Amino acid sequence: MCGISGFSGSFDKELLQKMNATIAHRGPDDSGVWFNPALSIGLAHQRLSIIDISSAGHQPMWDKNKHAIIVFNGEIYNYLEIKKDLLKSGFHFNSTSDTEVLLNCYLHKGVDMLTHLNGIFSFALWDTRNRTLLIARDGIGVKPLYYTHNQKGVLFSSELKALLAEPSIDRTINPIAIQSYLTYLWCPSPHTMLDSVKKLEPGHAMIIKDKMIKKQWKFYDIPFNQTIKNISLQDAVDQTRHYISQAVKRQMIADVPVGAFLSGGLDSSAVAMFAQHWCPDKKLQCFTIALNQKELKACDGATEDLPYAKTLAKHLGLDLHIVQAGPEMITHLEKMIYHLDEPQADPAPINVLMISELAREQGMKVLLSGAGGDDIFTGYRRHFALVHEKYWMMLPQKIRNMMAQFSQNLSPTSNFKRRLSKALQYADLDPDDRLIRYFFWLHPDFLPTLYGPLIKDQLHCVHPSTLLKATLSNLSKETPALNKMLYLEGKHFLADHNLNYTDKMGMAAGVEIRVPLLDPDLVSFAARLPVQYKQRGNVGKWIFKKAMEPYLPKKIIYRPKTGFGAPLRYWIRNQLRPLIQDLLSRESIQKRGIFNYSGVARLIEMDKHGSIDAAYPIFSLVCIEMWCRIFIDEKK
Repeated sequence: MCGISGFSGSFDKELLQKMNATIAHRGPDDSGVWFNPALSIGLAHQRLSIIDISSAGHQPMWDKNKHAIIVFNGEIYNYLEIKKDLLKSGFHFNSTSDTEVLLNCYLHKGVDMLTHLNGIFSFALWDTRNRTLLIARDGIGVKPLYYTHNQKGVLFSSELKALLAEPSIDRTINPIAIQSYLTYLWCPSPHTMLDSVKKLEPGHAMIIKDKMIKKQWKFYDIPFNQTIKNISLQDAVDQTRHYISQAVKRQMIADVPVGAFLSGGLDSSAVAMFAQHWCPDKKLQCFTIALNQKELKACDGATEDLPYAKTLAKHLGLDLHIVQAGPEMITHLEKMIYHLDEPQADPAPINVLMISELAREQGMKVLLSGAGGDDIFTGYRRHFALVHEKYWMMLPQKIRNMMAQFSQNLSPTSNFKRRLSKALQYADLDPDDRLIRYFFWLHPDFLPTLYGPLIKDQLHCVHPSTLLKATLSNLSKETPALNKMLYLEGKHFLADHNLNYTDKMGMAAGVEIRVPLLDPDLVSFAARLPVQYKQRGNVGKWIFKKAMEPYLPKKIIYRPKTGFGAPLRYWIRNQLRPLIQDLLSRESIQKRGIFNYSGVARLIEMDKHGSIDAAYPIFSLVCIEMWCRIFIDEKK
């Protein structure tokens, strides 16, 4: 796992070095740059040594004939199988790294090799034969990649902050991103906070030639519009277990110690169980976090992970390391925003950061995560709500209008009322529009009251659902509603939110986080399972749970769903109050121009008095202003 940067254009070597230094935390073990001023090409690399930790794995890396040079971030889990085929085809290797396999695989198959890779990756490869730069990102979007272009050329990097080392990059705020962060708490690809910077979408690649983007295409998509026909329950259970076990085995490969996150939920417990199974000679080192009990109890419905993590560790004989987290967690907020590159309004990244820091102190460079289970098998509350729509969606339009009106008068004073309100709030809409609204944290009618002069006119005719509607257009109308929602989870909530913070927080501590439940073979199988095997009545991840019943305690498998986060609603009323008063003060808001002070003040008051649940949108406002202070003000 590493960090990459580079350009094609009228830039100099000093910029290359600055970009590399900005993301040095991603690869503390080694660094390198290659610059050819005659060709206006530069590549930079920061290395976290995982496979072949010797100097033979140094990057940028040339093939032996100097036909191509590559910088690579990630892991190719099937590189040994690919290497066997390449050896048969006459290729020779100077290292045992997966980077050299990737490089030679390109020389053998060209861009067609992208569909043969099982891994997590972003890379840039300069081909001297046709003078083109190939840039690509893995299909699920585990590894990030940002790019920008102007009259000087094209720049790219693993992190947005590295691009800002170039003074000519336009810092204009993207109104679509502001709207998205307030609506979803994250921003759908390809948008970022800056008009000039884009995220390369998961499963996409591009060709750059002569300082310009010549071609961009999609080489992978999650197959939620397909269904395996006539698969029996027993086959579904057996294959689920097989694909999960196989994925964990693949991702155990490393020349350094491998540990695991352990929340005590089904996903992390299954990953830890199989990891221990595949390495029986040593105890798996696992890591979890203990949140402040007083704060958890103050949040209605919040439950603690620690007892479940301890139960599972004892059941499997694992070593469990615990991060003790108290009210001081909030002091990590600025660091979180800096490393995220995006103002994602979720405190969960702080948990990942603290766990990764402890793991690195314990000598771990690699951690396995259970991320992704909810996004491919179901598991979120919105999946439960969606499948229960059948009990009321056939009601007359007039009745559904009344249900939507009723939800607006329902004060969100408890978890039950909040969830009921969210389930019925858009009952009057068509199915696809209603489905998208499950991702909303703020009603679209409220948004214009928050907009300031900098963005209000630009968003006058832009609805926040537009980007997700465009994503849904990739699926056929016959695709089941649950699969449509899972498709949105995978394309956006997972890639643009969960995976972004998982990668960035791990890398901030110099730790590679792997996600076995997002192995391409497992994802393809899970996506194509009949929907009744995913969400069955009140039970999410139904087939996954059935597959793990012989191996995990039932109280782990069927424990109540809880989020991997922090007591934000408590923080909004306590620890975060001084920060809110500073960042969202009249002076701060009017100076920035993005928001309208009276609208923001009204939102805060309504949340305070319990007339709406706006803790997360308020936190989003805080994160956006903090992002601007870090990346806009400090760059002036």
